[in-house]
Amino acid sequence: MLTFFSEGSRQRQARSELHDGALVTPFERPERMDLVLAALSKAAFEVRSPSDYGLAPVLAVHDADYVAFLENCWQAWQAAGHAGEAIPNIWPARTMRGDRIPQSVSGQLGYYALAAETSITEGTFAAAMASKDTALAATDHTLATGEPTFGLCRPPGHHAAVDQFGGYCFFNNAAIAAQRALDAGKRRVAILDVDFHHGNGTQQIFYRRDDVLFASLHGDPDVTFPYFSGYTDETGEGVGEGFTINYPLPPGTSVATWMAALDEALAHIHRAECELLVVSLGVDIFEGDPISAFTFQHVDFIALGQRLAAAGLPCVFLMEGGYAVEDIGVNVVNVLQGFEEVTQGVK
Repeated sequence: MLTFFSEGSRQRQARSELHDGALVTPFERPERMDLVLAALSKAAFEVRSPSDYGLAPVLAVHDADYVAFLENCWQAWQAAGHAGEAIPNIWPARTMRGDRIPQSVSGQLGYYALAAETSITEGTFAAAMASKDTALAATDHTLATGEPTFGLCRPPGHHAAVDQFGGYCFFNNAAIAAQRALDAGKRRVAILDVDFHHGNGTQQIFYRRDDVLFASLHGDPDVTFPYFSGYTDETGEGVGEGFTINYPLPPGTSVATWMAALDEALAHIHRAECELLVVSLGVDIFEGDPISAFTFQHVDFIALGQRLAAAGLPCVFLMEGGYAVEDIGVNVVNVLQGFEEVTQGVK
């Protein structure tokens, strides 16, 4: 399976993440990509660099003021004399106004952030641009050839909403890819999110639309980040009613139970007559992941790939989470090889 990856994604080198009340080295770091690349090389996957697609595809799904904020935040933060990385410390909470964007970069951080764990640093905007280029190159190849592709996106994207960042995500790569396919003539696209954490941003972007079906299997938001989205009663609004499907699952969910939910999601995708499948591929459903709570083992990722291939749709895989760094490459390659075993007829 052809893979795309941009070296520009390394430009984000964050040092700080707020985790369990302490500033720690971020779980989402460039070394994750090195381990995936090593596993891809060992499995003889071809890896290509993407072209520069510019800002137009980003602006097709994200608010222009939000994009400008991301582009200028680090410079503004430094100009304000702050010593550390840009981390929000206040939000327009329920008892405060949310209809004004402050002039202060500190206030802007709170307006545009959905959580406090993700810092903005030098190179963050450039890395986000490189990541969406990776997603677009993979999507374009699948649209042109019908062949499956893998976009090794970093930073990930599924928590990024129309005008908010968080959960390590700045631009929503899956949403950008889906919009690209629609603009190319696809009538309806499915985004299937298998990351342990709910893809709140992807859901928000398409919640009132019927040209993208969003289905997500994730940890129960009663006890799992991002907590405030991903419940079963979130099914879309207006013409989008019925085109959002959530499967919140409790910690320790068995692989068999998870796979049954996947089969149900794929049945919805089939009934909706989707013409392209974009998979938000989070391998943090692995039993050894440090910030997740599902029970997948290495072999189960092969079965995941096989089930996705059985859907019979052109498919674009885009990297999301996965933080057990010693295993992340194995798990990614197992999904892709499982998919190819079905599509290429390997016994």
